[in-house]
Amino acid sequence: SVTAGNASGINDAAAAVLLMTEEKADDLGLEKLAKIKGFSAGGLDPAYMGLGPVPAVRKVLKQTGMTMDDIELIELNEAFAAQAIGCMRELNLDVERPNELGSGVSIGHPIGCTGARQMVTAINQMKRKSYSTGLISMCIGGGMGMAMIIER
Repeated sequence: SVTAGNASGINDAAAAVLLMTEEKADDLGLEKLAKIKGFSAGGLDPAYMGLGPVPAVRKVLKQTGMTMDDIELIELNEAFAAQAIGCMRELNLDVERPNELGSGVSIGHPIGCTGARQMVTAINQMKRKSYSTGLISMCIGGGMGMAMIIER
């Protein structure tokens, strides 16, 4: 169940993500760290708010013509341990696959910075491990979820 005992801590954090077209990055001579392949929002009954990433992930996979087997890195935010386990089960994920460096429960959940923190973590880990694809997802109160697939 979802309780304060398995909730992520609320932490301070800062992260920055700069988005622009590939052409603009070339014009400015900037290194392109990642490309957004697809993104989606999904939702379900608010009583199951923690599972919001599931429809969002399924939607972005369909949108991009990919499967979970095509994804090398998975950042599945853990607002609650039970919530992350539920998402892993619904998406048929081995528990070893998501969050190679930890997530909300282990490193904190910076409210308002979660997506940027996940993006920066994913890009840096993809660079370190020479991964070419990553999936970032998070739940949002009220039953919504977001998901994005990036490429390097």
